[in-house]
Amino acid sequence: MLSGLLPHRNLHLFWRLQPSETRGVSTSKVQENEVSDDQTLNPVELATELTIAWLGNQNNRVAAEDVPQFLRTMHATVTELAGGTSSTPEAHEEAAPTEEFTPAVTARKSLASKDHIISMIDGKPYKTLKRHLSGHGLTPEEYRRRYKLKPDYPMVAENYSTARRDMAKKIGLGQKGRAAKAGGGRGRGKAQV
Repeated sequence: MLSGLLPHRNLHLFWRLQPSETRGVSTSKVQENEVSDDQTLNPVELATELTIAWLGNQNNRVAAEDVPQFLRTMHATVTELAGGTSSTPEAHEEAAPTEEFTPAVTARKSLASKDHIISMIDGKPYKTLKRHLSGHGLTPEEYRRRYKLKPDYPMVAENYSTARRDMAKKIGLGQKGRAAKAGGGRGRGKAQV
């Protein structure tokens, strides 16, 4: 999980942090890789350094208010990998409560127009929400669950859906099966002798 987040300069810290049996290296080889015996890894410093490295990557965009929670998670992971315990189960549940999402618009307003659906994530109009949701790492089911929507909440604007359906009918999509049934099964049947 963390290897994709770490720049190369910090991989040596992560490598030394892991227990030797999980990385398939003997203890003597681990001691050769360490800088000195008196140097100890401080989980707080390591978690801070890893967080700074992750935030320094231009591809990772995080709101400022999410950084402390990310640092806590990183510290818990580092402590767990070092062989310690991250925290008590009760404290872990308090630190990560179920996140409440406030919609940008109401469900009624999101469906007010037949030309577009307004996203509850950012309040912008879309003809179809599927690509928008995948950009946020959500499936339609997760989106409906997150904002407490009915299972039949549409993901495509009504007029866009109608236009696509009309275009498909116009070019004859879906007609091959009907024509075969109406024609009495001509075509792929056995040849008569």
